[in-house]
Amino acid sequence: MKRLRQQVRRIGPHFRTVLVSGEAGTGKELVARALHRISPAAEEPFVVRYAAAIEDALAESESSARAGDDRRLMKRPVRKTLFLDRISDMPLGAQGRLLRVLMQHELAQSRIYATQRMELRIIASTEEDLKILVSTGRFSQELYQRLATVDITLPPLRERMEDLPELARYFLERFASLYGRGVRAIADEGMEQMQKHPWPGNVSELESVLRNGVLRSDGEVLEPHHLPSFSGKNRPEQSIAEVSKSVRLQDVIEQHVLQVLKDCGGNKLRAAEMLGISRSTLYRMLDAGVSAGLA
Repeated sequence: MKRLRQQVRRIGPHFRTVLVSGEAGTGKELVARALHRISPAAEEPFVVRYAAAIEDALAESESSARAGDDRRLMKRPVRKTLFLDRISDMPLGAQGRLLRVLMQHELAQSRIYATQRMELRIIASTEEDLKILVSTGRFSQELYQRLATVDITLPPLRERMEDLPELARYFLERFASLYGRGVRAIADEGMEQMQKHPWPGNVSELESVLRNGVLRSDGEVLEPHHLPSFSGKNRPEQSIAEVSKSVRLQDVIEQHVLQVLKDCGGNKLRAAEMLGISRSTLYRMLDAGVSAGLA
């Protein structure tokens, strides 16, 4: 984490494009937000978009540029950080449009830079190795080269367990303050269990575990039984038949949709982008009964 913070501090004030790579849950968006906070555009918007769902916006932007709408750009200078989540999921056609929009933006900026600040910073995230996708023809080499001017790779949590205590303290303090709880520390046994856990969900899983742990706790110390991911370790395992009776696939889907929606603060457009579905599909799912779980 110290190396990562140093890299962010070095890059933040100067970057135009950054590629952040890592497994799901390693904290790619957190790194993107940290870069934005120390950039010259820190007071400007930080916009998150699921890369596979922005094709219409790219087409509209490209169409405006082809029509010679430079005056619109000059009246509304662009100053923001755009976070393109899961750029590896973007279709090839959309990749070409994105590349052209970037080139058009750079040209427009060179024309008006002397009179107006038009600074668009782009941070793209990927869970896949884009070099492999380029070699197999699934990703544009030119777009990769533009995005990967700076490449930050986040290792999975299981490969940097020395960071676990500091991350745990950060989330503990954050959620204790957020929920008004008096918990101040994690019991040694609880920390030992956390150190032994493989963390397949990485930092996102750790965040969820400690959020739920703080909500369960009513004292100053987070005990092992407050950690929901581990509290079932000592219980007899359920048989496959019992599991199949107690959990339906639809229940799992509904719970996931509700959790994403809550994480997005009820913002349905953002939730749809995170889920990789259209907003109309999300509305249909909510109308079908998922919304009952919000009660």
